[in-house]
Order: sequence, then structure tokens, then C-alpha cells
Amino acid sequence: MKIFIILLILLISPIYAFAQTPKNHKYYEKDYQSVWCNAHYGSMEVILSDKARVDCVTKTHAIEFDFAKKWAESIGQAVYYGYTLNKTPGIVLIVEDKVKDQKYVNRVKAISNKYAITLWTMTPEDMLNKK
Repeated sequence: MKIFIILLILLISPIYAFAQTPKNHKYYEKDYQSVWCNAHYGSMEVILSDKARVDCVTKTHAIEFDFAKKWAESIGQAVYYGYTLNKTPGIVLIVEDKVKDQKYVNRVKAISNKYAITLWTMTPEDMLNKK
């Protein structure tokens, strides 16, 4: 259990100053967040007492959005947000290349199954369908 707590701290410590996407992404992270969160009747950018920002909060979940390559960071943040808000941690993993990103999805699935983290995925096609 101590190893899990240390891993959790290491994963949530490098929180970035912005949620914008680097070049080479079809949409900004915030665009995916907006479409998904609105469709699930959530509140975006909920600020915690320590000034951390939760990407989306629904009745039942505290949700972190990240591009697939940032899979490890998403786990730490989701667990922290869920713990802080007493909600189920959730992750929306943004999958822009279904073949290359599958390994990241598999990693999150393994952890999410063991630690009761809800996992959803989004693709650029979901933006066109306004999922």
C-alpha cells in the first residue's frame, strides 16, 4: 500500500499549468472536455481548496481528461480528485490513433479495474458526433 501511495504522489506532482494541447492534435483537450462534460451534465474546471482544477465533476465522478500518452498522469489526478471530492475517480482518455494509443488504454484499463477507476475513451470522431 505504501508503494501505491508513493506512486500516486509521483503521478500527481507534475500537474501542468495549462490543459492546452501541443501541436499535432486535432482538437484541444478542453474541446473534448467540453463536449463530454456537457453531454454528461457535469461541471467543468471545479476548483478544489488546494487550487487544483478537476476537469469535470458529475453527480458520481471526479474526472480527469488526458491524451493517451499521458495515461499515468491521468491515473494519479483522477484518484486524488475522487478522494478529495468523495466521488468515484474517472478518466476520459483521448485516443487519437487507435492503433498506437491502444497500449496506453490497456495500461489504464489494468489499473482502473484493480482500483475502481471508471474509464471512458474519446476520439476525434466523437467530436463530430457531439457524444
